[in-house]
Amino acid sequence: MKLGVIADDFTGASDIALTLAEAGMSVTQFIGVPNEPAEASLQAGVIALKSRTAPVNEAVADSLAACEWLLEQGVEQVVLKVCSTFDSTPKGNIGPVLEALADRLDAKHILTCPAFPENGRSVYQGHLFVNDVLLNESGMKDHPLTPMKDADLRRVLAAQTSWDVRHIPAQVVKRGSIAIREALPSSKAMTIVDAIHDEDLFTIGDAANGQVLLCGGSGIALGLPHNFGVEPATPRWASLIGKGVVISGSCSAATREQVANFKASNPSFEVLAEDVINGVLSAETIRDWAVEQTKVPIVYSSADPEVVKEAQQRFGTEIAAQAIEKLFAKLAKLLADSGVSRIVVAGGETSGSVVNGLDAKSLIIGPRIAPGVPVVRLPNRPLALALKSGNFGSADFFERALALMEEGA
Repeated sequence: MKLGVIADDFTGASDIALTLAEAGMSVTQFIGVPNEPAEASLQAGVIALKSRTAPVNEAVADSLAACEWLLEQGVEQVVLKVCSTFDSTPKGNIGPVLEALADRLDAKHILTCPAFPENGRSVYQGHLFVNDVLLNESGMKDHPLTPMKDADLRRVLAAQTSWDVRHIPAQVVKRGSIAIREALPSSKAMTIVDAIHDEDLFTIGDAANGQVLLCGGSGIALGLPHNFGVEPATPRWASLIGKGVVISGSCSAATREQVANFKASNPSFEVLAEDVINGVLSAETIRDWAVEQTKVPIVYSSADPEVVKEAQQRFGTEIAAQAIEKLFAKLAKLLADSGVSRIVVAGGETSGSVVNGLDAKSLIIGPRIAPGVPVVRLPNRPLALALKSGNFGSADFFERALALMEEGA
């Protein structure tokens, strides 16, 4: 194995796995740290953790365990995959995890760039933009678990680490990979690198050749496979026909639009935190309703942020979130056991819960549904998944995902 990725959530893992697969690498997404060696022919391994919102100590321990397994497979470079919106809290987990990985790998410089312009994420003058607005003016300002109130990634990261935080501006990136290398500080530092075009990410990838540790969104992987002599290819996919269900737990603006679009012509079931916590609603009840539908149904808790905030205030943030995620985990297993073969999932936390509920250990990466989102398949059962971060995909994403699962590529 040449390249190892430690992803802080499941959708992010699928995202960067797709980037590597489209660049021509043989790649497998692992759910949690594997307990056995990878296939000898595998070029890249992506370990999906659920560490973005975990306690700092737990996130660090899990990331180090993932790093150890990757080193045992012979990796030459490790990437800490974080969300393209740099989701985190003032305490972490990006800074503390990077420090721990750097100590283990003896890394001195950590190039950091969450940008992916194709997906509307760009970094300029150290500030992160979501499409045409600053991060703190986007829907991420209302994220229920990791609200992002500052677009300056230098300040965001500096609050989480004792290391120096530096910046390489777009003007340097435009001069090429050698200029980026020359701009790296002589002392240890985490360095935010600007990227406003996808071409910038290829330049950063070239500059990162030989660097043992990197940090970024899936875009940072665009230029890495070439360093290992790999050429682009299209991931294979065989069609999978069968009953489908959409599960949405994201309250992002993009997902709410997707839910509204899908509800207009498909049966829908809204999950309220109050009903789950009070025991009024069970996964079995939803399963029974879903399998009776003749059209693909959607089960969603993608409420308006104010509704989510009210539930958090009544029951507590963790209680409200965990109640719904546990419900979705159980629901996914019940649906699969009932013969559902296509499940589309919206939301990073929800995707993690669904994968855990299915007891999946690894995922086969298929072609892209939308930028950053592949269709994936469980290796030992006829079940296809689409695991989407909240802000990704067009208004008809659910329809497109279900269709691609059937069509094949």
